[in-house]
Amino acid sequence: MEYPGAELKGRIFLSCKKQKHHSREVILPQHALVHVFAGVFEIAYANHTQTFRAGDTVLIPRNQLGRLLKYPQDGMDFKSISILFPEELLRRHYTAHPVKVPQQRIASHLAFAKHPLLESLFNSLLPYFAMNDELPEDIAEVKIQEALIVLHKCDNTADQILSSFEEPGKVDLADFMEQNYMFNLSLEKFGYLTGRSLTTFKKDFRKIFNISPGRWLTQKRLELAHYQIVEKKRRPSDVYADAGFENLSHFSYAFKKQFGYNPTERHV
Repeated sequence: MEYPGAELKGRIFLSCKKQKHHSREVILPQHALVHVFAGVFEIAYANHTQTFRAGDTVLIPRNQLGRLLKYPQDGMDFKSISILFPEELLRRHYTAHPVKVPQQRIASHLAFAKHPLLESLFNSLLPYFAMNDELPEDIAEVKIQEALIVLHKCDNTADQILSSFEEPGKVDLADFMEQNYMFNLSLEKFGYLTGRSLTTFKKDFRKIFNISPGRWLTQKRLELAHYQIVEKKRRPSDVYADAGFENLSHFSYAFKKQFGYNPTERHV
């Protein structure tokens, strides 16, 4: 059966890519459960990349910073189904079904071992994408509730993620920025992810680095891009987005201003 390129069914959607698709920065406002049917799905964090293939299922927490890469493999288009978990539904679920789970440090995502219940859940969703209309809201909610029960049975660590409604707390600003400067976020979003208002973020930043966040970010991104081009021999067109620049022309202008030559001049 043929499925559309990207169909949204309420809080459930199917992604189908015939070519490599590299997202920009992603900070999900809701938790997302992704099951890969075919192809390769990668999550690129600041210091590592995690790869998932056909049959893998991963829970990506909200407010997790990274980039997503989807691409075909072995002649098959990339295909996945994702389930989003609205906060209101989660609050109702965990009020009716309170859980006690051991408090432990959760990694940037939660990968699940293959399980018949997960396979059954996602296979049951595929026929809905043959419909022309959006999946009725009441049916979508039933499938999300089913997903919550299945996740609890497969690995109750998921409950620790899904039952937490806290906003990002205050973190070590210097450490966070050194790890995540290459992500092209607004200062407001950097502030939010570090548990600060924009005003407090700017004040704390200058106190730590003795420079404005805008200038510091530009310098760090240019240093990263310079290293990738000169040392790693990567093309500027492949580097600028990974280094946190919005577009190639802005990157080229900033690069020449900083180093005195165009990025293409030193790429061999």
